[in-house]
Formats: sequence, structure tokens, C-alpha cells
Amino acid sequence: MGAATLEVSVTSTVGPARGAGAVDTALTETVRRTGASVGGVYLLGPDPQVLCLDALCGAPAEFAAPWTRVPLASPAPVADAVREDRLVWVASQQEMARSYPRTAMALPYPLALAAAPITGTRRWGTLLLLWPAARPPRLTRREHGYVYSCCRRLARLMDEAAGSGQPYVPEDRPREVPLDTRRPATTPAQVAADFAERLPGGSCALDLEGRITFLSSGGAELLGRDAATLLGTLPWVSLPWLDDPTYEDRYRAAVISREPVSFTACRPPDTWLDFHLYPDAGGVSVRIVPTGAPYPPVPAPGAAPGSSSPARAGELYQLMHLAAALTEVVGVQDVVDLIADQIMPAFGAQGLILSTVDSGRLRIMGHRGYSSAFVERFDALPLGTALTPAGQALASGIPSFFADLEELRRIYPEGLPNSTKQAWAFLPLIISGRSVGLCLFSYDQPHTFPREERAVMTSLAGLIAQALDRARLYDTKKQLAHGLQEALLPHGLPTVPGLDVAARYLPATRGMDIGGDFYDLIRLGDTAVAAVIGDVQGHNVAAAALMGQVRTGVHAHATLGEAPDQVLSATNRLLVDLDPGLFTSCLYVHVDFAGRRVRLAGAGHPPPLLRHPDGRTAPLDMSPGPLLGIDPEATYPVSEFPLVAGQLLLLYTDGLVETPGTDFDDSLAELAGHLADAGDRDLSLLIDTLLARVRPAARRTDDIALLALRTSDTEGRTSV
Repeated sequence: MGAATLEVSVTSTVGPARGAGAVDTALTETVRRTGASVGGVYLLGPDPQVLCLDALCGAPAEFAAPWTRVPLASPAPVADAVREDRLVWVASQQEMARSYPRTAMALPYPLALAAAPITGTRRWGTLLLLWPAARPPRLTRREHGYVYSCCRRLARLMDEAAGSGQPYVPEDRPREVPLDTRRPATTPAQVAADFAERLPGGSCALDLEGRITFLSSGGAELLGRDAATLLGTLPWVSLPWLDDPTYEDRYRAAVISREPVSFTACRPPDTWLDFHLYPDAGGVSVRIVPTGAPYPPVPAPGAAPGSSSPARAGELYQLMHLAAALTEVVGVQDVVDLIADQIMPAFGAQGLILSTVDSGRLRIMGHRGYSSAFVERFDALPLGTALTPAGQALASGIPSFFADLEELRRIYPEGLPNSTKQAWAFLPLIISGRSVGLCLFSYDQPHTFPREERAVMTSLAGLIAQALDRARLYDTKKQLAHGLQEALLPHGLPTVPGLDVAARYLPATRGMDIGGDFYDLIRLGDTAVAAVIGDVQGHNVAAAALMGQVRTGVHAHATLGEAPDQVLSATNRLLVDLDPGLFTSCLYVHVDFAGRRVRLAGAGHPPPLLRHPDGRTAPLDMSPGPLLGIDPEATYPVSEFPLVAGQLLLLYTDGLVETPGTDFDDSLAELAGHLADAGDRDLSLLIDTLLARVRPAARRTDDIALLALRTSDTEGRTSV
């Protein structure tokens, strides 16, 4: 009849490890019973900070190339599931784009996703399941329970393996587990072939890896090739006019979404063909008809092909996935960590050296897989040398690839003396024709670099260059900002007999770690001391600079012996004259040892907390004046209270107590309660305890400054 078929079986690329059969059985059973189209098992490997894909069911392992190794700290569903010990459910592509934009970029298909932790005697990994987008938007209670039941089953397998002294570990490459949910044919294969031959147009079948397993005579005629030469091949490889990422992407979309898709392609010179793909768990059926011929519509028609250079869709998605990750890094160390954790494993490399150009030399910013002593020998390498592959790559701007040691020695006899590596990729980092550094990947064994891999590495080098340049600029600005902040805040507080003092400054965790909060302690002769705390609007260099001016103004007027209200009034007039466009709150406390009185005035600042010797703690009742820098005629009421031994006065900025959605009075009452419970411990420990209880989160949206003063009796004098 002119039709041809090819028997193809999906087998593991790596021999199964101990217990792999049981894992595969549990995985396939879960995929079938939940109706998922794709399932996978991720395990924590020898590096407990990286999840490794151990087995994949329902799709080729090549599809998962961007996610074969997932850092535990990365923003990905499989990482969140094991790190937070919860089931992660993503109901649609839109939800994926909102919650996991990096994953959505590398997996741009309509689907639903669940990731559940595999936890037994310890954390083992994650179970991943994918469904077509047409499924209901929520997991049923039964589905939810069955997913967790499978996770417990997998965890028991891991626990038993560990208990036997032979722990189950993931293979170097994920296993492809076959999923055959179709019943055996009850009619001869020839009947099916005859059926396909009687249909108009052409018929074709692909396995899940994209290889042609069946082609009717009509299909061979439309494709312009003999069926025997196409069987067992990938269409985009054997048919050059299909070598376009758009077409391969349509096939990948069908396999992953399990929904029909279509696309149109031109067979040279001018024959346009429509391809309609119908997938299921066993493969893809393809109908081929001339464009314009009557044909039933499909739910997801593909766009007409555009002009793009031939490339594998998997490689493009891998590149996009890594590019998205590079956009999230901030400092140079973040770039090094990302390359080591995600980009190195993607290319199977074991060594990394990342260098940057600095004053005509190549400075090493980070490395993996090399000893520090080895790396030091190549630090500060002059850029002008052409005797090494690094120097040549930088001089020419062209990447260099060496598949083995002999190839490197032949071209550069002294290139890498005493190196234990066996293959290298030297990638110059170029921005607008300017060299900013070099990225070196190396391998413990000889490694060939296929054309596609070289193309991805070369493209990625440009993205690394952009990320490294931004990171260096950020680090430089951050160092300057920190230097300014440290110069403006007091390097140390004066020692005052009878007075215990401790202070803290914590910048906001977003931005450049710099802000306008400040504190100070000023000795006013032998009988008085002034404590000051303030908050300049903003978290940038301008706020820090104004903070320095405010602190200087307060210090100058305080040392003249002026009363608290006069100190604030004079500082206010100074800020009005400067007109910086930023407002400032401030609290000034004058402690009179001789008169045993404490007098204070505030400018829009939260009241301090006073803890009495018996433990009673409450905010001081005071009437603050307006913020500094607004009204030149503003006045600042003065409050006072008696000075008693054992009192503790806590000055703070609003970053400690103000939280969006929380009432200020409630937050202040909570802080007072923590201060009352803190006891009479060392003040530094007391401040650390308060910060841990009130602001335990790693992220702070505002700066925090604290200044604590506690009185004691010294030489018969009561002091604060």
C-alpha cells in the first residue's frame, strides 16, 4: 500500500539504579490514575542544595533540559514544594506567568502543574505532574490525596534504600519512563495502514521524541521524499525546509499540552502545506494537507512561520530560561553563584572561572571546581598576551573551544600548565565591542562541543556580559553608599559614667542598603548628655546626605547648651533654608544628671518607650511638633520627667513599628510588651532580642535605628 512503519521503543538512556524500577512503577501509576500527561521525580543529589531530575514519564528527557538541575533556592515550583514542604498548584499558563515568570518563559505551553514534596525520614525531593490546560482549575480532594499518597510511597522507597546502606541516588541523566496507556490493537497493523491510505492528504505518526514511525504514501508524496528515507528520522533534521524552531515548537506544544495544534510550512519552491498534530500519551498523529484544502478546524491553530535561523527549540528555551535567571541577579557574587548553580550544570561542565577586565588585567571574580592556589596563578593576567587561549579570546572577541588536552597543547603549549581538566570553552564577555571579562567552562573528561551547543554558549556569553557589567556597577554604587553611610553615622558612642548605651542601624533590604535614619549621643560637659534619633524621608544617597546635615546641625546647637526646643527650632530653620525637598522627623532628649531631670522635644517623631525599674513599660506622653524643614516658625513643645536609677529609655525610628495593614498603636503596644519582658540583660542583647521579635523577616521595607539608654548609680550620682 506504500505505507511504512517503524517499531520504536523508549528506553532509559542510563541503566536503572538500585530501586529505580520501583520508583518508575510508582511514577507511571500516579500519572495514569491522576490523568496527568507528564510526570517527573526530582531528588536532592550529592549537593543538597540542588534538585536533580531522576525520572521523566510521558515526554522525552530532552524536553526537560532547562530543568534537569534546579537549585533549591530558585523560584521554581519543584524547589518551592520541597523547600516549603507544601503542594504547589499552578492552574494555568497565566498563573504560571504571575507566580513563576522564569518557568513560564521556558515552558510557554497551556498546562496545569502540581509539585509535591517527597518527605520521609528526611527531605528527598519533589514529585512533578503536568496536565493539559483543559482540566478543571482545581485539584479535587481525591486527586490531592492521591498525589500525597504517591509521595509517601516514594519516600518509603527512599527510606528503605537508605536504611539498607545503599541510598538511592539520581543518575547523571534522567531516565525516560515509558507510559503506554493504549490497549493493544485487536486488528492487524495492515488494516490501520489501509485506513490511513484511504484518507485524503497524507498521514504521519511521530513518537514522543519526534521521530517518524509511520508515513503513508500520500504523506511521502506531499513531503517530497521516499518514506523509507524518512522513517526513524526527526522531520526538522531530514527535511531542511522544516528546520525552523517554530515548527519544532508546535510539536513540543502538542506533546506537553496534549491538545491539537497546527502550523503551515512551505516546501520549496512554492508548495504550502498544513500540518495538523493530534497527540496522546503514545505519540503524535499528523495529518498533512495542501494549504487551502477543505479540512476541519483545530482548536489551536499555529501562526504562519516567520523568518528565523535554524535552531533547536529546546536550546532556545534553555537559553531563555537561563537569560531570565540572569536578569534576577544583583551583585557580582550573585552572577558567579547563578552561573555555578544553573549554567554550569546545563552544559555539564565541572569547572568555572569568571574574570573581569580591570586596569588592563583580567581579575578573577569567582570560580568553581578549581583550588584557590591554582586560580591565584592566573589572577591579574595581562590582556595583551596572545600566548594563552584566554588572552586570544579577549583580543579577538571570538570564543575558543578545545575538546581535549592535545588540541589545547597543540595551539597553546603553555596555555594551562598542570591543569587537571580535559576540555575547555573560553567565552569572551563583550558589550558593544568592549571586553568586560571572560567566562571559562571546563570539563574533567574530553568533551566535544556540537555546533548547537557552541551557538547557545556564545549567545549566553553576551547575556553574562550584560549581567556582570550591571553587577559591577551595582557593587560599586553600593560600596560608595555604604562608605557615605558609615562616614555620617557615629563610629562609636561616648562612654558616660552611670549610663549603659547601645545602638543599632539596619538599612532597608531593598535598594542600596542605605537610608536616612540616624542616632547620636552627645556629651554636654560633666553634668548632662543629649540623645538624638531621627529619620530623613527616603532610602537613597540624597536621604543619607541630608541625614548628615541634620545630625551636624543638631550636634552644633546642642553643644552650645541650648534647650531641646531651641535645638530643634534652629535645626528646622537650617533645613528650610537648605530646601532639600525632603522632610525629617527628630527626637531630642536632654538628660540633666545634676538636676535629675530628663527633658525632651520631638519633631513628628514616634514617642520613646520608658521602662521603669519595676518593669512597667509605656510610651512617654508628649506633644511633638511638626516635621523639620516645613515651617520656619514652627515651635516644639518640651516634656520632662524625673530621672530615676534603673530606668530604660528606648528611642527608635518608625521602621521598627510601622507595618502596612497594621495599626500603629497596636505595634507600639507590642513593642512595649517585648521591652517589658526583656529583663535587665545586656543592652546589646536586649536590642537584638527586640529586633528578632518585632522584625524577624529578612526583608525590611524601611530603615531601622534604635538607641537604648539605661541608668545606674555610679559614685553616688544617679544618671541615665
